[in-house]
Amino acid sequence: MLNNLMICAGKNNTVIQEDSSVVFRFHQSLRSLLRACHVIALKDNQWTIAKHSASQNLLTQRSLSNEEYLNPILVFHRAFAEYAVKDFDYYLAAIVSLSTNTNSYSDGARIVAVYIHLVKMLDAAYLIQQKDNKT
Repeated sequence: MLNNLMICAGKNNTVIQEDSSVVFRFHQSLRSLLRACHVIALKDNQWTIAKHSASQNLLTQRSLSNEEYLNPILVFHRAFAEYAVKDFDYYLAAIVSLSTNTNSYSDGARIVAVYIHLVKMLDAAYLIQQKDNKT
């Protein structure tokens, strides 16, 4: 969904085909994720996982660097060092708004940077959730 929002936000005269209620719920879910990641970043300094085999690492690493894969909390620290929660809220709202109408936005570079942070946070949160389910 996030990829589709970004594609539609980046193209003029293109709107997302999803129902607006689905887009709104996704937006609200991402806002909740941002706040949870922020709390985790404030509380935890390190959360490590055991090293896996190379093939397993490549499959689960996704957008994370090797360092971020071994300590996913780094993703949250880096994201919130660059942007405050309110900044993420603003740019997330801009992404949703641009994907649901045909207007253009002049600050596309910041939206892409926020998008990259969001993707990494989703991957890090998934990795943490997977590890917690195994213990």
